[in-house]
Amino acid sequence: MKKILYITLVASLTIACTGKKTQEQDKSFDLKELKISGNRLTPEILWAYGRLGSVAVSPDNKQVVYTVSYANVEENRSYSDIYTVPVDGGEPVRLTETKANEFDAGWRPDGKKIAFLSAQSGEVQLWEMNPDGSNRRQMSNVEGGITGYKYSPDMSRIAYSKPVKLDRKVKDIYPDLPLANARIEDDLMYRHWDSWHDYHYNHVFVAAYSESTPFTSGTDILAGERFDAPTKPFGGMEQVAWMPDGKKIAYTCKKLAGKDYALSTNTDIYLYNIENQQTENMTEGMMGYDINPVFSPDGNSLAWESMERDGYEADKNRLFIMNIATREKKDYTEGFDQNVASPVWDDSGQFIWFTSNWHATSQIYLLNVESGVISKTTEGIHDFNTVFHAGNYVIATCESMSAPPDIFSVNLKENSTQNISRINDGLQQQLKMGEVEQRWVTTTDNKQMLVWVIYPPDFDPTKKYPALLYCQGGPQSGVSQFWSSRWNFQIMAANDYIIVAPNRRGVPGFGQAWNEQISGDYGGQNMKDYLTAIDDVAKEPFVDETRLGAVGASYGGYSVYWLAGNHNKRFKAFISHAGIFNEDIMYSTTEELFFVDWDLGGPYWKLPLKSYEFSPHRFVGNWDTPLLVIHGGKDFRIPYTQGMGAFNTALIQDIPARFLYFPEENHWVLQPQNGILWQREFFRWLNHWLK
Repeated sequence: MKKILYITLVASLTIACTGKKTQEQDKSFDLKELKISGNRLTPEILWAYGRLGSVAVSPDNKQVVYTVSYANVEENRSYSDIYTVPVDGGEPVRLTETKANEFDAGWRPDGKKIAFLSAQSGEVQLWEMNPDGSNRRQMSNVEGGITGYKYSPDMSRIAYSKPVKLDRKVKDIYPDLPLANARIEDDLMYRHWDSWHDYHYNHVFVAAYSESTPFTSGTDILAGERFDAPTKPFGGMEQVAWMPDGKKIAYTCKKLAGKDYALSTNTDIYLYNIENQQTENMTEGMMGYDINPVFSPDGNSLAWESMERDGYEADKNRLFIMNIATREKKDYTEGFDQNVASPVWDDSGQFIWFTSNWHATSQIYLLNVESGVISKTTEGIHDFNTVFHAGNYVIATCESMSAPPDIFSVNLKENSTQNISRINDGLQQQLKMGEVEQRWVTTTDNKQMLVWVIYPPDFDPTKKYPALLYCQGGPQSGVSQFWSSRWNFQIMAANDYIIVAPNRRGVPGFGQAWNEQISGDYGGQNMKDYLTAIDDVAKEPFVDETRLGAVGASYGGYSVYWLAGNHNKRFKAFISHAGIFNEDIMYSTTEELFFVDWDLGGPYWKLPLKSYEFSPHRFVGNWDTPLLVIHGGKDFRIPYTQGMGAFNTALIQDIPARFLYFPEENHWVLQPQNGILWQREFFRWLNHWLK
């Protein structure tokens, strides 16, 4: 056992690791035996939670395999291991305990082996082991490693993904200048999310599979194509599907380049024929996102998620089904004013399960393919996300503002639900969470808006508390029952703040009209919604209206900057993470231009455009409130100079300000010690100005 004592500003805790000391190279790391002093959430405890990774149901519908990772703060890295648990509940079994990090766990189609990825051999390769964790074997030896895998249903072949170098770098063009350090760019998309284009493209390969011999190479089904499949930056093997007869593969790809790529969301579903190596575009003429193909069990139908309009990343996510033989396709969610996520066929092929957000919670829904009827099958204050059908059960990941993701089993016969992975039960039982309340507020245009209010643990209505207005990012992302290692409402409440989180104009789950209103109106109705929400809660006798703060990231960070110039002295402190400060410069420096093109109505030089009049930098003359700015150096979606501009502007005007800069982080904060630092600085700033 190894014990590490963390002494913090907020609380102290003792960490007891299972396994041996981390110096022993063959052992993993976890915090399942963590014991804490006190019952309040702290940054250190928040980063001690086990994090659920991949989830897969066995072919016989009896077992679930999944991965859990734990952050070792001392080493500033995470360790991931594989577990199994029965579909109907029981004691989870840990199968791996190495320092190699096993991830992306799944099942071989015959159910006799668990597959996973690991870099144990030096590069990420495919491995297999028995369902009890024994007989671990490396099953691929592909040069450079692989990034994903999928077995054909008959196990005769395997599809895998890996980067392929197709472009020339400076040293390829000028080999006599080996020490030259430069890039030569002729088009857009030379960098994306948090990395510069590395002259490689994600491609899908097909190789023969043998249980006895590792595969070393395969056929590139996008040979010579300078496109990514799976798509960047976040696409995985959920974008690839085998036809049940194993003769064809469907995959997602945006076959555009440079400026065209930057301005478009037009991904398509392609069908590759293994035998004749021909490829067909199955969604040609459908101009928005078409992603995540899934074949029916008999192979006669193909379902996928689809958006209608090119360039609009927040369009309604529809569920389409195509008859493979006739190529006839149908939108099964026409008239269903909600988004669809994670569709999966049941074993009979007569139904499709999926999740959808409505009124700020995400539930499981069922589509009867024959009748077209959609019914909701779950209720509750939580978010169900990825869903799997498992005979008499539905398996889904589930989280809330008070609990991180776990695996839940929904018993279809008994209509009951249970947490079967219980990853953080030991920790949760030691902590006291604040109450989460739904509150409906009337907006300035006489609409009803759902506002989440989160109270401190041990809330005392006779006391007065400072309150924080939470401004959501996106802008079209939901304020639902999510759990975050940064924007975590329970840790804010644990620091004795009341949190006000409005589902303002522009968030999904309240119909497409509510979601779309924000485009072109960034400084309009949704800002009124924010102020309505905080004003409504601030009237309560337990809220100190002289100690209000506003915090947010991305579009939420934009909101903070905008409110700083338009809040009429409501707030006493602001925190903006990765926020847009100057829309003109944002348009010219972001990478996915389709976003700003749609939401701002086009480039700033095509004036007059009302949307650019909302840019926060136009209101800095009204700034009068202390401001903490946070930004990552590898944030290419909203470049860090936006944060520098806001910070510098505040200081020039003698407004108290602080700049927290992470050179190696992107739009998020992913490294453990950086994540803890983020939380400490967040509360150091708020406590100074609001307490």
